[in-house]
Amino acid sequence: MKNIRNFCIIAHINHGKSTLADRLLETTKTITEREYQEQVLDDMELERERGITIKSHAIQMKYTLEGEEYTLNLIDTPGHVDFSYEVSRAIAACEGALLVVDATQGIQAQTISNLYMAVDYDLHIIPVLNKIDMENAMIEEVKDQIIETLGCNREEIIEASAKFGYGIDEILADIVHRIPPPKGDPEAPLQALIFDSVFNSYRGIIAYFRIFNGALRKGDKVKFVNAGQQYEADEVGILRLRPEPREVLMTGDVGYIISGIKTSKEVQVGDTITHVARPCSQAVDGFEMVKPMVFAGIYPVDADDYEELRDSLEKLRLNDASLSFEPESSAALGFGFRCGFLGLLHMEIVQERLDREFDMDVITTVPNVSYKVFTTKGDVIEVHNPSGLPESTIIDHIEEPYITANILSRSEYVGAIMRLCIGKRGTLKNQVYLTTDRTELTVELPLGEIVFDFYDKLKSISKGYASFDYYQSGFYKAELIKLDILLNSEPVDALSTLLHRDHAYDFGRKFCLKLKEYIPRQQFDVAIQAAIGAKIIARETVKAVRKDVTAKCYGGDITRKRKLLEKQKKGKKRMRQIGNVEVPQKAFLAVLKLDS
Repeated sequence: MKNIRNFCIIAHINHGKSTLADRLLETTKTITEREYQEQVLDDMELERERGITIKSHAIQMKYTLEGEEYTLNLIDTPGHVDFSYEVSRAIAACEGALLVVDATQGIQAQTISNLYMAVDYDLHIIPVLNKIDMENAMIEEVKDQIIETLGCNREEIIEASAKFGYGIDEILADIVHRIPPPKGDPEAPLQALIFDSVFNSYRGIIAYFRIFNGALRKGDKVKFVNAGQQYEADEVGILRLRPEPREVLMTGDVGYIISGIKTSKEVQVGDTITHVARPCSQAVDGFEMVKPMVFAGIYPVDADDYEELRDSLEKLRLNDASLSFEPESSAALGFGFRCGFLGLLHMEIVQERLDREFDMDVITTVPNVSYKVFTTKGDVIEVHNPSGLPESTIIDHIEEPYITANILSRSEYVGAIMRLCIGKRGTLKNQVYLTTDRTELTVELPLGEIVFDFYDKLKSISKGYASFDYYQSGFYKAELIKLDILLNSEPVDALSTLLHRDHAYDFGRKFCLKLKEYIPRQQFDVAIQAAIGAKIIARETVKAVRKDVTAKCYGGDITRKRKLLEKQKKGKKRMRQIGNVEVPQKAFLAVLKLDS
């Protein structure tokens, strides 16, 4: 046990975590030259394409220092705010963390957020200043920021370049010397924390765990405390580049268990594994249930694929514990699921993974957040979907979720960022100058206002320098109204939104204009209307595709042509009464591109 070190890598997005993990694996000879590729731990095609980490990945390394061999268990974590739940799970399974900071960008919002999370779990932090080889690296300046944030000594900060392998030996030596070995009693009853799981179509569900007390052997009868189910450990092992079976795993080890589980509900991330014969007295604590921030409906394009979509979402949830879903139906789209996501990028990734990994063709509706509706009878209804809003006559008031956002930026962009926040109904709570040209703004904003395009706009106005992190701060009363979209006088529930009264007219007009671009022309006029209750506030018309029925009339009296035109007019009228409008997938997400 004294030679085991469990640690994770935490940082803001694009600060070099995956590259640093590659160098650590190379230096410890965990991967051969033949196996090496960029972002070796990012095994998802989507992660490689986008150059971001979506899933945390665990791997074991062997490292020899001063004639003694050490086992290093590394968990590489994502950096984007939408995947912070992955980070919290990795942190719960470790004793230490490498805090990676980009020397060209300095400390960013997500760095601070992840750092606070690690400090809450009492992890030992090793600060690493990465990308020192870059021409625009601000080494001394960023060191000052790290000292101010972390309260460490200047000599504790390791200068490194993950790209060229500089400083890697020093990092490995510091992991051994400064991160404490795991505590625990190998003789105590088994107590292991599940921090991740994956689905294998041949072997069932594979759960990844970290042992805090006791030992786990192949063939042991185990039970999952929260799920209350009992299994036999068919196979246990350690996590290398590929899983390696072992006969026994001891206290402090990180590994996997295969026990032929086929149902996703039985494996919950944060559950505790213990022996049936000699159970532990209490479960491992410190795990929080995930709170979705953004909700959207996911519907199969073909209604017959409903059950297949359910299976796909259940398998995906095993690999992504922050995804939540429940069945719902829509008059326009049929049966589907209401899904909860941690943010817009998370929603985009889930949609992409459904398409690539499960070959599911889906329609995603306009994303929104959950609201609390207080009725005149004193009841409180939680509404995730505008179509679930009760009649306006029984609504007393509506409360919407607010977030507290921390925005770090260069001082020259502060004015533009404040204008953006005020335009989104934000309130400035605090402004701190961290250095002469770096400012931290604390702003309170409605969550519904940042769901669509806030992050993109923030990056644009700050030329990519501003970073953004947030947490939910509570519910506050708001003047919200339901905006319905009607196509040929028929309301489309999947396009309705809840928004602030002041923004309704402008939003309705823009939305109608955008839908006009996306809805293809039919054989009849298509009226697109935005309505609040019975009042129409905006209208656009997609003109009919006109066939020239008089083309065959040459010569003769005008009445012949008029007769044909009248006949066409009658047909068009009948068509409008019974015609269905085809709405493409792009139209459902048109709201995300209203300003483009």
